[in-house]
Amino acid sequence: MVAERNLILDAAQIKQKIRRMAFEIYEQNIKEKIVVIAGIDGQGFVLAKLLAKEVEAVSTLEVKLVKVALDKFAPQQSDVTLDCDIKEVKKKAIILVDDVLNTGRTFAYGLKPFLNIEVKKIETAVLVNRSHTLFPIYPQYTGYELATTIKDHVEVDLGKDRAVYLR
Repeated sequence: MVAERNLILDAAQIKQKIRRMAFEIYEQNIKEKIVVIAGIDGQGFVLAKLLAKEVEAVSTLEVKLVKVALDKFAPQQSDVTLDCDIKEVKKKAIILVDDVLNTGRTFAYGLKPFLNIEVKKIETAVLVNRSHTLFPIYPQYTGYELATTIKDHVEVDLGKDRAVYLR
């Protein structure tokens, strides 16, 4: 039996949320020359690419797009790696991006590569915030706040048929 899915955001709404987040990123980083948008591998990186494109479209900021790879199911045992040299993000404003913020665990471990270098600041951006945080992570940029139970599942599809569903 397939669980019923309820549409939360359609493609047009997702595009609107990403555009608003891009303007907010620009407003909060207006004095920066370069911002690093670091997406957590998977839908987080897809969102980071969309966000980077939109930030460049609405601002004068140069964007460095970075992929953060980690095992979401065993983050303490896995290496957390970047797809660039760590020196390229040194002394920069970094925005860590994922599709859904649930407990904050993935974000907390995703910060690991940035903790051993000097950075200007680290902010977080998420398309859907479920607010079930177990870690002290709060997104500075949120597309959509969604009150859910811990048993609910938020499904984000940022492919051809963009949508966010609640199961």
